[in-house]
Amino acid sequence: MPTAFYRTAPDRALSFSPTPLPAPTPAALSFGDICISCVIPCLDECDNLHRLLPMLRAQLDALSPQWEIIVVDDGSTDGTPELMQEWSAIDGMRYIQLSRNFGKEAALSAGFEAADGDVVICLDADLQHPPALIEAMLARWRDGADMVYAVRAHREDESWVKRAGARGFYKLLSHAHGVRVPAHAGDFRLMDRRVVDALVALPERTRFMKGLYAWVGFRAEPLPYTPDARAHGTSRYTGWRLFRLAVAGLTAFTTWPLRMVSFLGCAFSLASFAYGAFLVLDYLVNGNRVSGWTTIVTALLFFAGVNLISLGVVGEYVARIFDEVKGRPLFVTRQRRGRTRRADTRRMPS
Repeated sequence: MPTAFYRTAPDRALSFSPTPLPAPTPAALSFGDICISCVIPCLDECDNLHRLLPMLRAQLDALSPQWEIIVVDDGSTDGTPELMQEWSAIDGMRYIQLSRNFGKEAALSAGFEAADGDVVICLDADLQHPPALIEAMLARWRDGADMVYAVRAHREDESWVKRAGARGFYKLLSHAHGVRVPAHAGDFRLMDRRVVDALVALPERTRFMKGLYAWVGFRAEPLPYTPDARAHGTSRYTGWRLFRLAVAGLTAFTTWPLRMVSFLGCAFSLASFAYGAFLVLDYLVNGNRVSGWTTIVTALLFFAGVNLISLGVVGEYVARIFDEVKGRPLFVTRQRRGRTRRADTRRMPS
């Protein structure tokens, strides 16, 4: 039976004998006293995982003897399950297969819930998040940061429409609950164990992770970087999907759209009263008859459209409430494989 949220014993490892990597020198193990968890949500990224996993494994081996790479399969239909059946036989490689596509936010939550490390690093499977930055993130964490998030140094490769939309979106989002959501920061970040525990403890079902990262607080530091080119495939975040994500973020994390509707209603009411007063005054002074068939029809159609938009905004919030009160789990797990590479796989007390 599928399981949701619950840890299950890993399946027996399949026979797989990859070429062993050379043992790192003691000087290279600068973070050998901590366990590092890497969470990789993926959907049909088999070709990219072929390149990313060996690269990431070598990077972690050079940093600490205790690590785990958690690949969360968000309903892939390519060769990802077969690939991970082999990789999960290696100590430190873990595989969580969700029963269907639940979305990236749910896949990240599944990885955070399963992670055992003292620090948790999440990165995409498309090779645009360079594993070489992990050491710099760990160094800043060692210096006292609870969260280190990678920020794009520039967005010159994007259209001006997308840049303007992102700038406006983050400005609106940063006024919510007094929380500042850093612009140009994605899911590529390192988090302390306390940050991950706080995120996992949040009960909400409609999750906008960029907002939740900022909402839980803690000491966060940016790390500028330039994303690498995507190795295989194309991004699934089309303009329409980005718009839907923006709407979901605003309605799940702010009440700004509702306030905007209220302000528009007040503004149109004042404008209609002013226009009515002008017509009365014009009739008293000039004696002009109020002809206004065209004006009346245009005004009716205009305000009918405003009413429907307002109902749509309210409906978005009602839909969020509907999803929350049903209380369904964020994800359902089909299978779990692999184990953490550490002597004691039990989570260390904080």
